[in-house]
Amino acid sequence: MILRPGLEGVPVAHSSICDIDGDQGLLTYRGYPIADLTSHSSFLETTYLLIWGELPSPQQLKEFEAEVQMHRRMSFRVRDMMKCFPATGHPMDALQASAASLGLFYSRRAIDDPQYVFDAVVRLIAKIPTMVAAFQLIRKGQDPIQPRDDLAYSANFLYMLTEREPDPLAARILDRCLILHAEHSLNASTFSARVTASTLTDPYAVVASAVGTLAGPLHGGANEDVLAMLEEIGSPEKSGAYLDNAISKKQKIMGFGHREYRVKDPRASLLQELAEELFARFGKDEMYDVAKALEKEAAKRLSSKGIYPNVDFYSGLVYRKLGIARDLFTPIFAISRVAGWLAHWKEQLGANRIFRPSQIYTGMQSRKWIPSDERKLAIDI
Repeated sequence: MILRPGLEGVPVAHSSICDIDGDQGLLTYRGYPIADLTSHSSFLETTYLLIWGELPSPQQLKEFEAEVQMHRRMSFRVRDMMKCFPATGHPMDALQASAASLGLFYSRRAIDDPQYVFDAVVRLIAKIPTMVAAFQLIRKGQDPIQPRDDLAYSANFLYMLTEREPDPLAARILDRCLILHAEHSLNASTFSARVTASTLTDPYAVVASAVGTLAGPLHGGANEDVLAMLEEIGSPEKSGAYLDNAISKKQKIMGFGHREYRVKDPRASLLQELAEELFARFGKDEMYDVAKALEKEAAKRLSSKGIYPNVDFYSGLVYRKLGIARDLFTPIFAISRVAGWLAHWKEQLGANRIFRPSQIYTGMQSRKWIPSDERKLAIDI
């Protein structure tokens, strides 16, 4: 038996949702290049594509958008539960608990019923942004803001965060960011979603498990750490020395490297374009020059190893310019990735087999029981 830590390179599922060419830096959703989707589609249209496999007709898209709009509001019971959360808690923990609570309200499990699947998709896509925005205001001592039916998906989310109607460009930039983060094959959180889905539990538990996985700094939490790193560097001319020191100490450089890509992550390139579009309209973030200098210096030192900027490197700069709090970066990642998680949930149901990997046992064998009064001091726990 061969051990492959982290299941690296081990196929565990057939999927037609997403394809990655890490050598060429190509990413497609259902065969559509990510650049085309960010240029021409919307997040809800892309969500429909991911989950149902085809771009919707104008009427199908209109009906889907209307259903999502109708289900944006959350129960007052969920709101009151969130008011009991500690204000110092991380928004990802609040989101995981809130997403899981939906299973109490919609406890019927009819995963072989297409209408149940559709309704679950709509509820999760619609309510997750409301939950993120609600906790942001609740932890500041304010009541949540009700969604506005006249605003599109991303514009409404920004409105619920600020109670101000966002600039159309800001709303469109956020919508494109959501498309970029919506799906990325069997990453850690998506694999978590598929493992949970394989038990045939409800989709709310599936999403809650994925949210918990996404929260880790080696996955979705990295975009928060990138900004902290750029601020620590402080100025463009210090980027080379910072890299040399990090490399010599074998420290991880946040926002660089990806298991799938040996070139620059295509999402990083598109996010950099979005950042520049925002800066041209609303003024540049001084950390952007540090980021560009760091990327340039990293290319000299790390490109031979196939280490380039990943999706997290520029996303934090975009979100900060949109006025979003740093610890909300990963919850926004979750708002987007719900689309991919649900696509994989639906695909898993189509040919389900519960995940049950094996292990290589390395422990002791044939030990004899020792009565408690004869035991020596146990190891500290």
